[in-house]
Amino acid sequence: MGIDRTSVMVVDDHPIWRDAVARDLADDGFDVVATADGVASAKRRAAVVRPDVVVMDMRLGDGDGAQATTEVLAVSPSSRILVLSASDERDDVLEAVKAGATGYLVKSASKQELGDAVRATAQGRAVFTPGLAGLVLGEFRRIEQSSPAGADGPTLTERETEILRYVAKGLTAKQIASRLSLSHRTVENHVQATFRKLQVGNRVELARYAIEHGLDE
Repeated sequence: MGIDRTSVMVVDDHPIWRDAVARDLADDGFDVVATADGVASAKRRAAVVRPDVVVMDMRLGDGDGAQATTEVLAVSPSSRILVLSASDERDDVLEAVKAGATGYLVKSASKQELGDAVRATAQGRAVFTPGLAGLVLGEFRRIEQSSPAGADGPTLTERETEILRYVAKGLTAKQIASRLSLSHRTVENHVQATFRKLQVGNRVELARYAIEHGLDE
C-alpha cells in the first residue's frame, strides 16, 4: 500500500516561480495536483482537485491572494492556505489571515522551510515567518487593549495568552508543555478554555482570532 501524500496546489502568476515551487514540493514528496495563475483558475481547479494545501501568492493577475483564498475555501473548505509572497507588508499579512489563510511565508524562505511549512499547514498548524507571527500577535494585543473596560469581550489569563503565543507560532501542545514545564493535559486544558472564551474551533482560528475582529474600524 502506498503512502498517502499531502496534495498541494500552487497558485502564482509568474510561471517560472510557480513551476519552480511545484518542482521543489514534488521533490520533497508532496503530490502537486494542480497549479494556477490567478483567482479564477485557482477557484476552478480547487473545486476539482480539493487539495490538502494551497500555496498562494498575494499578487495575482486577476486579483489578490486574499480574494483567491476566499474563493478557494468557498469551493474546497477542507483545504488549508499557506501564503508564499514577496510582500511582508502588514496589510497583506492581515488581509490574508482575515480571508482564511493558515499561515504566511515570505519568498526568501528556503526550500526546507517551505516544505516544513506545508507539512505544518496540512496538520492545521499556523505557520508564519518569525517577524510576521509577532505582527499577528501584536494585532491581537492591540485589539484586546483597545476594548473598553467592562466590555463583554473575552478576557484571557496571562497563562492563556502565553500559550496562545506559542500556538500562533505553530507549536504542538507537547512542545508547549515542554517549554513551560507543564503537563500535556494542562496545556490542552488551557487551549480548550481559550477555544471556549474566543468561540473558535481550532488552533488555526486561535491564531486568526484577532484579525477577524475590529480590523475594519
